[in-house]
Amino acid sequence: MVDARCMRCRTQRQMKNEKEVVMKNGMRAMSGVCSNCGTKMFKIIGKK
Repeated sequence: MVDARCMRCRTQRQMKNEKEVVMKNGMRAMSGVCSNCGTKMFKIIGKK
């Protein structure tokens, strides 16, 4: 589980159903949903 900031809960929450994505500029990120409220979450990890 990855921790990321939820914009709806306004706290650090664990992400469910996370998957790694690569953005257009080549940077990696994690995308998933909040384990508490179900809002989409996004966390930038960095370059490869």
